[in-house]
Amino acid sequence: MQRTMNSAKVRVISCKAKPGYILWVKFDDGLEGEINVSNLVGQGVFKAWELVKFFESVKVDPESHTVCWGSQIDLDPYVIRDEIQETAKEKRDVL
Repeated sequence: MQRTMNSAKVRVISCKAKPGYILWVKFDDGLEGEINVSNLVGQGVFKAWELVKFFESVKVDPESHTVCWGSQIDLDPYVIRDEIQETAKEKRDVL
């Protein structure tokens, strides 16, 4: 996935873990959507997600404004946003 550079700060305001390692995320500008992060499970720090309860403990970090699991794991909000936008575009193209 290619990250697009944007001068605007990307801020996650809400998130929720869903079955199948799907992550629902909402940004402060109203964009929201889901990303599938199952491809990361078991790799490096993401080995912790093998415990589903840990994956379900996702929250928004109040300082970095992105999704995190404890102080050890977080995801780049720009990458999350790009993924949500790409998924939305693909759905529109199918219709």
